[in-house]
Amino acid sequence: MTSSSPTPPATELRQRIQTQFDRAGMMHHLGARLGDVAPGRVHVHLPYAPSLTQHMGFFHAGATATIADSAGGFAAMTQAPEGYTALSVEFKINMLAPARGESLEAIGQVIRKGRTLTIVQVDVFALNAGEKTPVALMQQTMINIPDRQP
Repeated sequence: MTSSSPTPPATELRQRIQTQFDRAGMMHHLGARLGDVAPGRVHVHLPYAPSLTQHMGFFHAGATATIADSAGGFAAMTQAPEGYTALSVEFKINMLAPARGESLEAIGQVIRKGRTLTIVQVDVFALNAGEKTPVALMQQTMINIPDRQP
């Protein structure tokens, strides 16, 4: 495995990530959808639903952290060598403001791609009436492992 594997063309990369995203049962459960995909960068969107809130009506921190984890993981996967996938090793998330709005958008960005470990930053925004408010910031470490999906 090398850390300098070539990046596939945009449509191939998008399809590869979409296929993996579609396998993620939690994303279906939450109602999340895959947004923009580029080398080292992935967006995940989560529309508001009452089932995703905590006692005060804000998006639950668990839902916020879940889409952040996925955005970061899929961003790392865009940089993983062919035949490999990425799994979370650890992450730390800071909640910056109550997550309220029409939807959330998590944007995962690879900070450092390594042969085995990849460091990712994820910014999460609440979108409401065309305005984006930062609501969370995650730092994440991902590990590249062989993709042995059936």
